[in-house]
Amino acid sequence: MPERVEAASMPLVTVVAVVRDEEPYLEAMVRSVLEQDYPHPLHMVLAVGPSQDRTHEIAEKLSAETGRVTVVDNPTGSKPLGLNAGLARMPEGHSIFVRVDGHTVVEPTYVRRAVEALQTAGADGVGGRMMPVGDIPVQKAVARAMSHPAGLGAASFHTGGSAGPAETVYLGTFRREALERVGGYSPVYVRAQDWELCLRLRNSGSLLWFDPSLVVEYKPRRTLGAVATQFWRTGMWRREVVRRNPGTASLRYLAPPTAVIGLGVSLLLAVVGAVTGVLPLTLIGLTPPAVYLLGVLGASAHAATRRPRLDLPSALALPATLVTMHMAWGAGFLRGLTESVRVDDGV
Repeated sequence: MPERVEAASMPLVTVVAVVRDEEPYLEAMVRSVLEQDYPHPLHMVLAVGPSQDRTHEIAEKLSAETGRVTVVDNPTGSKPLGLNAGLARMPEGHSIFVRVDGHTVVEPTYVRRAVEALQTAGADGVGGRMMPVGDIPVQKAVARAMSHPAGLGAASFHTGGSAGPAETVYLGTFRREALERVGGYSPVYVRAQDWELCLRLRNSGSLLWFDPSLVVEYKPRRTLGAVATQFWRTGMWRREVVRRNPGTASLRYLAPPTAVIGLGVSLLLAVVGAVTGVLPLTLIGLTPPAVYLLGVLGASAHAATRRPRLDLPSALALPATLVTMHMAWGAGFLRGLTESVRVDDGV
């Protein structure tokens, strides 16, 4: 836990969010930001993309009610363009940029403690843990999978860990001068823009810091179909990151596409064996899928029994959730980025 920094030395802060189709979550997110215990009034910029619901209306209402929310148009819905618009609209004298998302709710002390950690560590960027929270069985299963190593790997902002230097930070609290020094967010990366930004910051000499005491509540997708689409597109964008930065490839990123290929080949062998009547070939083909499913069931049992235990419907949804995440991410990685996703990645 960082030492408390005197209020007089606390800089002015602007909080930025890029939102689109966030009607169920937007007001709670904005209220959680404006009700922070920070010693100076926080300013907020909402970059609002083209929405099919009341997102823009709610944003304008909050702006009029609070006087501390600036609404900017983000016609393409692009997150990096929206974040850069927020960076450009930071008031004069505001030196700290805090990113939040439409699906998040931040604790009342979040901004203060993030700035304290930034100053104490001497870092240019700091972030904490993403805490997924669900309301219905599938959403609860997705939330548990996202915070378990079997779901998204062992990244500290998903699973926790000790405070210290980090490769990337979740959402992030940054020094404005550091963001401006590296040119802000790259408009190329409609997704994975935070990871790519952190790579450029580290390459420029910046220290990034992970503080596990910083927790941000996140609402995951509510259906397996939405999860599949999300992870399919995330896999596509991760392939693009690796293509442009080959040195960033790691076992964590290569495991899902490897599993998709391996399971696909195995099932093909099983089908060939069944059609030709070659029993050993069928058994060989069925072995990897059986081992994979056993692994998924074991990981699901471990994740479901962690405290607090999942209720039975959510626990039963967990194996299908993990398989959906793995296969969609891996297939998206293998497919690679398409022009339609590059231009319009609104899911």
